[in-house]
Amino acid sequence: MGYSKKVFRAAEAKLSERKQDAERAAEERRRKIYRLIPRTEELVKAIGSSGIRAARAVVRGGNATEELEKLRAENLRLQSELRTILRENGYKEDVFEPDYSCKRCNDTGYYEQDNVTLMCPCLRKALSECACEELNRYAPLYQSTFENFSLDYYPTEPNEHRIVPREHMDKVYRYCRDYAANFSLHSQNLLFFGATGLGKTHLSLAIANEVIQKGFSVIYVSAPSLIQQYEQRMRSGSYDEDLLDMVTDCDLLIIDDLGSEFTNQFTVPHIYNLINSRLLLGRPIIISTNLSMRELERQYTYRLVSRLSGEAEKLNFFGRDIRIEKKKLKKVEKTS
Repeated sequence: MGYSKKVFRAAEAKLSERKQDAERAAEERRRKIYRLIPRTEELVKAIGSSGIRAARAVVRGGNATEELEKLRAENLRLQSELRTILRENGYKEDVFEPDYSCKRCNDTGYYEQDNVTLMCPCLRKALSECACEELNRYAPLYQSTFENFSLDYYPTEPNEHRIVPREHMDKVYRYCRDYAANFSLHSQNLLFFGATGLGKTHLSLAIANEVIQKGFSVIYVSAPSLIQQYEQRMRSGSYDEDLLDMVTDCDLLIIDDLGSEFTNQFTVPHIYNLINSRLLLGRPIIISTNLSMRELERQYTYRLVSRLSGEAEKLNFFGRDIRIEKKKLKKVEKTS
């Protein structure tokens, strides 16, 4: 997968900070133990000194084998004494060693295998996290939760379809909450249909919050913002494969306001390629739109919309624009 240099720098900086924190903590433990048990410092220095003397013995030559054996025996005795003192005082034998977050690469991001340097999974995870953070930077992820979603703004009288919006939206709300609670990499795709201001974005963000807390990578992006990202990369001369990789490989992709972006010969193929890639990989995607199925077909292609419709659970949002209802309620509260 390709990532921008900015994302790579951010991921490597994240690992570097973890490494420094682990080594700083180890040094603090070492100093504390030296103060409490001075003999441990003497032993550590003596162990280091025996190693230096062994190296010098090899350089001098002569009867180095006998001297090296003596130094080895002394080194083992010193290490044994150090381990005993540490255990007797309630410390682990490796207490002086940094407690790295990743034991495979020691928080460097790379490890050796069969004389080949490989990227560690922890760096791949950090790259994914930083990529998500970069794309989610302007998304109000933490302003919309299940807890602050209110059904009070939905009408209690039936609409023209003989559906009571509040009762219907209560079912939609419960479905979304269950979806987030039981999310997995094999979760159903979702399609949110409805006019502006009916809570599609709120429930999308609420799902995102819950799924992120479970440790999954989530990218939330509006369709116009996604297209803007593509266009900015194209104008700057950078290839856009890294952006496609980000939104394709994340555990959950949420596209808000599909159909509200300006469509042309440039935008439609990118949206098509992105959605189709997710469907082919079987990765969950949530799409909200103000358009009907027929309008989506006209804007994109029948093939894509038909396939998406067949592989996603469709949830219709009914009611009146919540933002307008809130303003009305505030006016009533002021006059009462």
